[in-house]
Amino acid sequence: MNKKIVLGVIVLVILVVAVIGIVNLFGSSSVTGNAICSGASCEVERASNAPVKEFVIESFVEMADGKPKPQYSLKEITVNKGDLVRIKITVTKGTHDFKIDEFGVYSETPLNQEVVVEFIADKSGEFIYYCTKPGHRQNGHWGTLKVLE
Repeated sequence: MNKKIVLGVIVLVILVVAVIGIVNLFGSSSVTGNAICSGASCEVERASNAPVKEFVIESFVEMADGKPKPQYSLKEITVNKGDLVRIKITVTKGTHDFKIDEFGVYSETPLNQEVVVEFIADKSGEFIYYCTKPGHRQNGHWGTLKVLE
């Protein structure tokens, strides 16, 4: 009887180790904003030794002359080429999102929840970050990302 119990425990331990190994093998993706890290987007993970530039932005709507004016609290971000850029976005009023076309950055930004987007600033120049909701960008819901050489 003791041999059966010992054999059962050994088989159970082997199964647990195998399941943990499989989970670690297939579950190693990370999430950046709402995008799953895979292929080229894993560059953020690989460049973990890059200097980190972190910014906090609120996204909201205020009324101006009786009309809604969506906007970000930070209108300009400046980083160096090669920096890991981390932007923490919180919507305090309205329905918004966040996008930077040239870096493939996009994330929904739910009300009252901090969303973190990360990317490597691998191009120099000036780039627009904006909300894609209808009429928002046209009404001022954008800012400039400056990446210095």
